[in-house]
Amino acid sequence: MHTLLIADDHPLFREAIGNVIETGLPEARLLETDSLAATLQQLTAQKEIDLLLLDLGLPDAEGLSGLECLRQRFPELPIAIVSADQERHIVLGAIEMGAVGYIPKSTPRQELLAALLRILEGHVYLPSAVMRRPPTPRAAPDNHADHTTARLAQLTDKQFEVLERLVQGASNKVIARELDIAETTVKTHVSAILRKLEVSSRMQAIVLAGQMDPAVWQARRG
Repeated sequence: MHTLLIADDHPLFREAIGNVIETGLPEARLLETDSLAATLQQLTAQKEIDLLLLDLGLPDAEGLSGLECLRQRFPELPIAIVSADQERHIVLGAIEMGAVGYIPKSTPRQELLAALLRILEGHVYLPSAVMRRPPTPRAAPDNHADHTTARLAQLTDKQFEVLERLVQGASNKVIARELDIAETTVKTHVSAILRKLEVSSRMQAIVLAGQMDPAVWQARRG
């Protein structure tokens, strides 16, 4: 039996997501809080919570500060963001901080349940619609951005195509089908991508790709 904690200050949303969980995970135990302070108290008292569903709009936490605080206090706790904010840099920032998923509040009921099941199975969930949006242009290049671009330039054309689909939230199976290659070949490409980008996980690769100048993406596609 899973124990889930919903941290959201809107009673109607807590009720809505609670209904989804009760329908799709009838044996799950559901807890609720409406502030960061109450969430910290609940987590201190309850040691067996399998997943925290955290809203970024709690009254005593701004932006990703609540997630940062929780990661520091409870580093082993799986935390998924459930938020109305769908800005790409916020999604990537949450994942970079260690969130195991990011679920927009506009997610349809069945997709929301599928996302929760995926997270509870140990996978990371990213909203594909958000991840498909191009990176926001930066005002001016800096040394970090130049180094990022240099690392990405090492990728072969096929590795770049795989990276594009990773950024879109595609699984290895989907990438294999779209590129008409074997799934084992996708895994080989992903390993090469991580090595060339000097990162240790797919999430870090996605975050790094988000820092890339959109003009470079366009040039590689051309």
